Amino acid sequence: MSDARAILTKLRQGDRLTEAEVFWFAEGLATGDVTDAQAGAFAMAVCQNGLGEEGRVQLTRAMRETGRVMAWHLDGPVIDKHSTGGVGDCVSLLLAPALAACGAFVPMISGRGLGHTGGTLDKLEAIPGYNTDVSPDDLQEIVADIGCAIVGASGDIAPADKRLYAVRDVTATVASVDLITASILSKKLAAGLEALVLDVKVGSGAFMGTEAEALGLAQALVATAQGAGCMTTALVTDMNQPLASSAGNALELAEVMQVLTGAAKDTALEHLTVALGGEVLALGGLAADASDGEGRIRRALAGGEAARVFAEMVAELGGPVDFVERWPDRLPAAPVMMDVHPGQAGYVTAIDTRALGEIVVHLGGGRLREDDRIDPAVGLSDIARLGTRVDDVTPLARMHTADEDEGRALAAKLRRAFTLSDAAIDTPPLIHERIA
Repeated sequence: MSDARAILTKLRQGDRLTEAEVFWFAEGLATGDVTDAQAGAFAMAVCQNGLGEEGRVQLTRAMRETGRVMAWHLDGPVIDKHSTGGVGDCVSLLLAPALAACGAFVPMISGRGLGHTGGTLDKLEAIPGYNTDVSPDDLQEIVADIGCAIVGASGDIAPADKRLYAVRDVTATVASVDLITASILSKKLAAGLEALVLDVKVGSGAFMGTEAEALGLAQALVATAQGAGCMTTALVTDMNQPLASSAGNALELAEVMQVLTGAAKDTALEHLTVALGGEVLALGGLAADASDGEGRIRRALAGGEAARVFAEMVAELGGPVDFVERWPDRLPAAPVMMDVHPGQAGYVTAIDTRALGEIVVHLGGGRLREDDRIDPAVGLSDIARLGTRVDDVTPLARMHTADEDEGRALAAKLRRAFTLSDAAIDTPPLIHERIA
């Protein structure tokens, strides 16, 4: 018979927990038998001593099992993608419909903005009427009918993780690789996935700032997901500059629509979508290998099939039935737009991408407090990329704001986020590493 004090004593001493002890503690988190103080002590002990690879798998499976685990009976693989978060990262909005157009089924349970990073749900809610709050039964019905749905997690998906995450947020234990891994994967694997591709960001706009940190997390995620029975690959990708040329909910959605409708081609956003899609199509058996999968994703985007699926998903979840045709009229626009030019001409050699994300938050495009209301129209567009020459004609970015004075006040912070020099630099690769 397990009890919280005995489990915490073992963890504090650096001893490995048994599978039964891990499952008991996870169930206690979900039911309330484990107190907040005990949950905080657990998180701190894991931060200090770790769980080990086997313990990570056990905690992931245990937290998944505290709630509903979806079962599917479909004529194609159930697959998904997860990103560790960045600025201008709107891949999910392209990838889910592209995968569905290729014959996959994608129950994409997504989140809201966290800190300086944007949230997929916040972006979708820039579409009038789009409802991200659906029951697991409705999610299964929509995915079976359309091929994909991007929604929020319901209360009965991995409730132990919801409890532990809230405790971690106030006990300075968010950064534990073991806890990050179990948190991400318990929710993803509760969706009943057969295959998963992970996008682990590294750089100035990522939670993992160094290559070593990003590689460590990617390896932990892949090993844990595989250990829990889900075929998984991870790409470590660059976040030393925003992925898209925009940061802000409606602005990023506009960029997604430009790719879906063929108005924008050969962008970093499209390239990463294709690479991630190729990986997971191969894992799911819908492509001979990642290269074949990339070709299939590229054709789904170029041929309009991904746009058709996206339109069906939006309409099914309460958005306008003509959104793809009339998206410029359907998305909100900020009343004030201003170009922010540098104080001197030069080539962009470094970007504090986190600072750009924080500017979007302070404009109202993210939350400083949990109950803040988001303004979907504000943000940055036309963000200068690394290697670009900027001057009094070519700006660092265009700011979209509800208040001109606030925009001018943030312009100084935006200028400080860019480092300029007289010579151009070699830009970093989009994909740093592949972990399989």
